[in-house]
Formats: sequence, C-alpha cells, structure tokens
Amino acid sequence: MGIKTTLFGYPKIGIKRELKNLVEAYWESKIPENELYRQAEDLNMRRITRLVEADLDYIPVNDFSLYDFILDLSTMFGVIPERFKNLKDGLTRYFAMARGQGNAVAGEMTKWFDTNYHYIVPELNGKFRLLKNRPLESYRWARQRFGLETKPVIIGPFTYVYLGKIYESKKERYFPDMKKAPESPRFGELVHDLAALYNRVLKELQAEGVRAVQLDEPALVYDLSDEQIKTLIDSYNSVMAGIEHVEIFVHTYYESLSAFVPVVTGLPVQGIGLDFVADDANYRNIRKYGFPKDKKLIAGVLAGRSPWKTDIRNTIELVKELAGITGNDRLILSNAAPLFHLPISLEQEKGHLDDSILQMLSFADERLDEMKLIKNILTKGGEIPEYNRRSFAERQGNVNVQKAASEIKEDIRRPHPFNERYRKQMTRLKLPRFPVTTIGSFPQTAEVRKRRSEYSSGKISAGEYESFIKSRIAEVIRIQEDIGLDVLVHGEFERSDMVEYFGQMMKGFAFTRNGWVQSYGSRCVRPPIIYGDIWRPAPMTVKEVVYAQSLTEKPVKGMLTGPVTILNWSFYRNDIPKKEIAYQIALALKEEVSDLESSGIRIIQIDEPAFREGLPLKKSKQKDYLTWAITAFRITNAHVREETQIQAHLCYSEFNEIIDSIYAMDSDVMQIEGYRNRGDILGSFEKFRYDHGVGIGVYDVHSPRTPGTEEIRAVIMRALKTINEDLLWINPDCGLKTRTFEDVIPSLRNMVAVTRSLR
Repeated sequence: MGIKTTLFGYPKIGIKRELKNLVEAYWESKIPENELYRQAEDLNMRRITRLVEADLDYIPVNDFSLYDFILDLSTMFGVIPERFKNLKDGLTRYFAMARGQGNAVAGEMTKWFDTNYHYIVPELNGKFRLLKNRPLESYRWARQRFGLETKPVIIGPFTYVYLGKIYESKKERYFPDMKKAPESPRFGELVHDLAALYNRVLKELQAEGVRAVQLDEPALVYDLSDEQIKTLIDSYNSVMAGIEHVEIFVHTYYESLSAFVPVVTGLPVQGIGLDFVADDANYRNIRKYGFPKDKKLIAGVLAGRSPWKTDIRNTIELVKELAGITGNDRLILSNAAPLFHLPISLEQEKGHLDDSILQMLSFADERLDEMKLIKNILTKGGEIPEYNRRSFAERQGNVNVQKAASEIKEDIRRPHPFNERYRKQMTRLKLPRFPVTTIGSFPQTAEVRKRRSEYSSGKISAGEYESFIKSRIAEVIRIQEDIGLDVLVHGEFERSDMVEYFGQMMKGFAFTRNGWVQSYGSRCVRPPIIYGDIWRPAPMTVKEVVYAQSLTEKPVKGMLTGPVTILNWSFYRNDIPKKEIAYQIALALKEEVSDLESSGIRIIQIDEPAFREGLPLKKSKQKDYLTWAITAFRITNAHVREETQIQAHLCYSEFNEIIDSIYAMDSDVMQIEGYRNRGDILGSFEKFRYDHGVGIGVYDVHSPRTPGTEEIRAVIMRALKTINEDLLWINPDCGLKTRTFEDVIPSLRNMVAVTRSLR
C-alpha cells in the first residue's frame, strides 16, 4: 500500500522537564540568553531525531516553543499590546507578555479548547504585521542541522483569530472593554486581514522549496455559523492565492467537523485532517458523503490525548476502509490530536509502574512505534499483535463502589436555601465585610520539595517528615495572621500536586515517575492514571487542617480538589462512562467532607478549576456533561449542616456561557479569577443575578510582579457594580504554590490594605 504517515505535536518539555528547568534558570538570571537558546536547540534536536527514527513520511517542524505556540504567533504577526511596546528586546517582551513585568500586566491565560493546556489569549487591537517567518526559520534550521525535508506546522488564521479577543473600547485603564473575537462584527475582517499575511508566509516557504505545510484549524470543530464558514472559505482563497508547488494540509482535531461537507469540499487546499478517535461522526460522514478526489485525507487514527494502547487490529481495519474511499495514494495516517497531551516515554516507568498497568499504556514515543508498526504491516505484511481486552475493573474492582455510584440521583442538593445557610454561617464565623482569604496553597519552596523527596526515598522517617510539615503549617499560619487575612489555610505543603495528592490517597489510581505533561509555560503536571474503581481507605487531609486550626482562633479552611477536576486532570479509564468515574470520586470526597466537618472545620473549599475544561465542544453534548458534573460536585457536600460553609474555586477558563451551571453547583461562596481575564467574567454578573457569595480574584498569581493597590482597588470597585457587597469576598486569582514568599507577602499585604480601606 502507498499509504504515508506523519505525527505532530511531539512533547517539547523533555523527559525530565528539561525545558522547564532551562527557562526558569533564564528567568532567575542563572544562564544568559545565548545559553537558553543553545540548550533549547539541543532539546529540539533530540525531538527531531526521535521523529526521524519513526520512519515518518512527513516530519513536522515549527512546533517547538519556549513558552506557548499561540504567543509565538502573536509575536510573529505583531499582535503586541501597547503596554509591552516599550520593551525593545524580543525575548524580554515575549516573556513579559506571558508573565507580566513592571506595570505591564500579563496577557490573559485560558484553557486550550477542552484540555488542560493554557495559552496566552491574543489581544487583537490593531493591524497585523509579519515580523518574522517562524515556519521558514524552522524549516531552514532542520535542513541545515539534519539535511531533512520537513513539514512546517502552524496554527491557521481562522483558529488564531477565533481564540483571540478584540478591543471594543479602552474606557477603563485596567479593564478595557474586550469581546471574544467570534462575537465581534470585526471577526471576518480580521480573519481576512491575517489571511493575506499567511499567504505571504506560504509564498516565502514555496520560494524556499518547501513541499508541504500543516495549518492546524481545531476551531473548525466548534458549532460554526454559516457566516463563519463563509469567512473561513473566503479567507482560505486568499491564503492559497498563487500557491502552486506546496501541499497545504488543514488539520482539525479534538472533535468531528461541525460542517463536514462545506469544509471538506470548499477549502481550496490539498489535504484535510480529521479526528477519527474523539467520536465516530467523521467516520459516519465520510461513509455518507465520500471524500473529494482532489484532496488527501490525513486520518487521525492514533489517540493524542488518551494514554491507552492502540488496538492495532481495529485500527488497521479502519485504515483499510478509509483507503477504499480515498485510494492509497491519497491517505496519510496521523495522530488524532497533538501528542503534547501525553508524557514522552514509558521507558522511564519500567520497574516503577506495575507491569499489568504498563502493558496497557502508550505515551508519545509508543505512539511513534505504533505508527511505524501499522505502516510496516500495511506495506510489508506481518503479524498483528493481540490487543489485551481485560477490563479495567478486573485489575482493581469494588462492587460496593459500583453499586453506590449507580444509585446516585441527579437531583441531590443541600436541603436549606442559600440565604438561610449563609446567614447562619456568617454569624458563626464572625467575619468582617469583604472577608479576605487565599485560594489554598502557599509557596512550595526548595526546602519543601527537598524534604518531600527525602521522605519518598526513605532518607528521613515519617515522623521527621510530619514534624517538618507541622513546622511549615505553623509558620504559614503566623504569616497569614500577621498579614491580616480573615480566613486562613494550612498551606498544602504536604501536597505535591492538587490532583496527584488525592489520587495517592485513594484506590484505583496509578502514578508515573516522569509522566510529565505541559500545562502552561514552564508548569508541568503528572496526570494520575485511573485504572480501577475508586474509593477512600482513610482520611486524606484531616490531620493537617485540624492541626492548623489548633494554632489560631480564625477559621482555617479544609482544602479539597473536586471530583470533576480530579477526573479531567487524570488519564481516566475508557471502559465506563466518565460520569460514573466522577461519581465514584465524589463519593470518596463526600466521606472526607464529613470527617472535616465532624472535626470542627467550619469552611470547606472544594476546588473545581477543570469544571469548564471538560465541557464538550459541541453544544449538543454539553447539557449531559453539565448535569453530571454539577451532580458530582453536589454529592461531595449536599449532606453538610447549614452552618458549614462550602466554598469552590474556578479559574483560567471561559465561564461566561455556563454561569447558570456554576450557580447550580450551589456553593456558598464561589471563588473566581477576576484579574488576568481583565475582569471578563464580571460581565457575566451584569446579565445573571448571582445571589450567592462570590470571591473575586484581585491579582494574577502566575506573574512575578507585585500588584499595586490602585489596580486591586479597580478590580474590587468593578465587582461592586454587579455583586452585592454583603456577598463579596476578596482573594487572589489562584493558589500561591508556584510563587515565592518574597512575591506573596507584599501582594497579600496590598490586598488586605485595599480591603480595609474599602470597609
């Protein structure tokens, strides 16, 4: 068979997070700029070498980034907010746009589609300008270093603009009026303007002799209007003008195409990439409508987000069927979604993960091996390996848990109305107007990480480690009291990660040693692997929180990660519906909530930052998800007494369109990001009467800059325009884990000072 192969989005962080360590060393002035670039190039060369070993017909380039690929595009096309234009050094400006600097606030950061990757939102406030041709530079680099003919990859113009925000006015210094690009009447105009620059990029690539280019357009899986589809097709006529000697492939992923026929037949390109893993809609449509004879099909047949081993036999059957529709010479096999959602290699996990789990998994390197195997079987013949069909629950099942989860009623909720609960809670807590708190975590210092490592490796005893954690808790309680916070936290020093920690305390989870996945910038996480039924053998957080409460008269919050976030930030089993897994986690957390309450903890915070992240991209699927996600959250706390306050935290997602679902979660206080998104979510409260408590995030914790009192005041004053002052709480945007105490203390002091002045 003449079928060809490609794979894209190979992780860039390094097996042991080399990129993270490198970039952070540069930020801390431990290495100069030239050393940053030199070591980053070495890391990228190792990536390309691995791709070459996979015998791919199209090897991607231009998918390496020091921070974020959308930020790379913004700096490439001159989408640079005015507040950064005084920074003439390119790298300084690049990182300032991501993290903030001086008085210049960082760009908004939000979730990439329905994933846990975060990108820097483009601020579309002027004309586009081509400042550099990054794909051309990457192509030349690969040819010079490896002698390779490669395929440059770049996010397409439609998706880039679709994910941006457009200035409507600049009436407020800190909160200019911005609108999501697809909702603006200028959307079509901006896509067309950018398309002209893409045409210039492609012409320069064509002149260089490039043979193929991949334009990623995942926004095409959204529910697009007829006008947006027209904008797409018209803009691609501009993109493709004069392009005759380069194959242009438009890739879509994370879902099926929203408008299969007009996109597949209408785009004037040489190939269309479709996701055949997310669901079966693309498969059904290609069976129904066929595929254009003048285009190649890039078939996404290997999972880019799920870590489970591929069923090679079924995949080959699918490929043969697709080849029967397109012909062998018009079929290119690919991954269905970028591989950066997976860890790099299972090699690091041998001898660490149980063999029965290890044999179920495939990470990015194993996906390369699977593609090579499929290609060899199709072109040379050979034996197809058997797929292990043992169910997940066979490995760790619990009949009682399965039964309890199956009996959940979706109308579960707290029996007493909010007003009645909240009045009793605030009387019991004796808090001032505008209570000030934090989201939970305090800085995880080098000493904390060192002691945790020593405990894990057996260098110190459990008693020594517990004594150390207690000393950190006591110190952070003292710091919070000195700053003047009203509701305190224990700091979470015993927790390596807000999901991993809880997974380690429950059954049904497995954990990697180096299964790192990029979340944003230099931040990486190790998603737990859910392979069986989930339950809680013993209390998970009570000891630390009760100890913290014993040190102060002020209320200390119990801190839990919610069931939806634990689910969405894990690699979850795919043999049962997601909602059943969520309910199992929720039932375990329900027991923890009960233990905290019975131990005298008066406020319990249940974090759900991934609540919006899991929302399906197709509107037709969203109602079902929201129903069970809300139910899962309610399971954890519907049983508590009236006077026990339940708080929840959500951040770094577009929550505006689901504000009614957030309200339906029925937490007593909902803490939300209010600063880095330019107060965008506050606009939701102008349209939706949110009559529960709201904790508004007044500064960006992911920036190293200290927020001034003026900007903190601006956030609070805007919030007070729409939120009842008796319901308003004050807090940072998110947890403080990634900061230093030198960052945290002055920022919290400013937050308290502003709040006291407003009282």
